[in-house]
Amino acid sequence: MATEATFTVPSDEFPLGTVFERRPHVTVELERIIPAQDVVIPYFWVRGAESDDVESAFLDHPGVENIRLVDSVEDQYLLRVEWRLEHDGVLSTLMETGVPLIEAVGTSEQWTFHVRGDDQQDIASFQQRCRDRDVPITLTKLHALTPIESDTETALTDTQREALVLAYRRGYFETPREVTMADIGDELGITQQAVASRLRRGIEKILGTTLPETRPPG
Repeated sequence: MATEATFTVPSDEFPLGTVFERRPHVTVELERIIPAQDVVIPYFWVRGAESDDVESAFLDHPGVENIRLVDSVEDQYLLRVEWRLEHDGVLSTLMETGVPLIEAVGTSEQWTFHVRGDDQQDIASFQQRCRDRDVPITLTKLHALTPIESDTETALTDTQREALVLAYRRGYFETPREVTMADIGDELGITQQAVASRLRRGIEKILGTTLPETRPPG
């Protein structure tokens, strides 16, 4: 049965985590991962940065091959980074085991990864491979997807669901709003930018699963 897992790694154990040494208050969120021969190319957002000179903050890691700024909106920056799979880490292990990555968010404290396997054995194999490579992952949540779960429930990650539920209960969606994103972030222990990201991506997934006209043709 399909199984979802959440695990964490220390911020400095992941190549993109080097940004926190210079900018401890930013949040990094992977956008997508594209395998290209012997290189993994992720697109990711850096939120809360104070300047557009963010490329240099990621270069001090042996696994990073190349990095460049793609786009920026206020204090949010979309970057494209390449590093070689020969660097034994979380991404290379995910690519090797074929376990899909649903979401990855990094802060100065840790990286949180949400993955999904065809069954629990897929997750166990991924964990074992990380141990073999001395990648210090910590499993924090594991659950099987049951047939009674709705499309919306399975589409949302735990962190997105948590942020949406809290925002709803605290009156964020009321007019006028009863709380701010900063208030929600304080309660969840994350930055305002991380709250914005989770709400945005969660709402996108809800719309995509509940409104037929928003679904891609296929």
